[in-house]
Amino acid sequence: MLPFHKVVADDFNAVNQRIIEQLHSDVGLVENIGHYLIEAGGKRLRPLLVLLITRALDYNANNSGEKSGPQVIQHNLDLAAIIEFIHTATLLHDDVVDVSSLRRGRPTANAEWGNAPSVLVGDFLYSRAFQMMVQIRNMDIMAILSDTTNIISEGEVQQLVNAKNPDVDERGYFSVIHKKTAALFEGSCETAAVLAEATTEQRRSLRRYGYHLGLAFQLIDDALDYEGDAEALGKNVGDDLAEGKPTLPLIEAMKRGTKAQRELIAAAIRNGDSKQLEAVVEIVRSTGALKYTNNCAHEQVDLAIAELQCLPDNKYRSAMEDLARFAVGRDH
Repeated sequence: MLPFHKVVADDFNAVNQRIIEQLHSDVGLVENIGHYLIEAGGKRLRPLLVLLITRALDYNANNSGEKSGPQVIQHNLDLAAIIEFIHTATLLHDDVVDVSSLRRGRPTANAEWGNAPSVLVGDFLYSRAFQMMVQIRNMDIMAILSDTTNIISEGEVQQLVNAKNPDVDERGYFSVIHKKTAALFEGSCETAAVLAEATTEQRRSLRRYGYHLGLAFQLIDDALDYEGDAEALGKNVGDDLAEGKPTLPLIEAMKRGTKAQRELIAAAIRNGDSKQLEAVVEIVRSTGALKYTNNCAHEQVDLAIAELQCLPDNKYRSAMEDLARFAVGRDH
């Protein structure tokens, strides 16, 4: 468990229990695949943000609460579980679209059970998330997460359209990573703020924190595809190139490189040619494209941390600062 998880360790354990409870289904395959995914672990940064923000804003003390017998229902735990279900559903669908075989160091669900069960269980997780959302009975939260899931879907389609197109520019790239990655970070932060009855300015600042953090996280992911270690990453290095994804390291390398280097990278993107991985890695390193991508990520983290001035100075805010720094200091 990372340090920024430890400050909400009890909440995190309770969220894990919520997730297990909500995976219940009369169809055994749903539970089998659901448990397989959840047990794979992962950083769970998005639900973690819900817990840190609601604690930072003293949610349990401030909210009027909804009583169930002698206990107050902790909707922050439900919201964190909802966010994790949405994220897991997107991963299931992504792996089918990308024909991925490895995630978090284990075979993907589609590699284990096939594409059809993976897609359908992803649909189950989406629908279960919305069932749980209804139980919170907050229209602002439903509106935010409805918009968020729509934006994520649009981003995935846009990424599919951009695949094997070496002419995608930096602006087009950032549009995709905002939609497919940063949007759920934004939604996690803003819904947590709504639940904790934050001020309008806090809500806006926390959404911006999520936006910048999400961009930084994806920038580092895309850099690691050309400088990471497969064992540490838990996935195959070079997957982006094999899928013909024009990510920032490639876009910047083509901008900075020689004509021959540009042509090599463009051809590798068009053909989804991972056989050129070694040559491409050398180009993105020698042109400074990897350094540029990492610098962009650090700029986004600085912007994210600046938004946290809206929160009280407590251990939860400190944990959110540490989480942002972790996003650019990780090797997986």
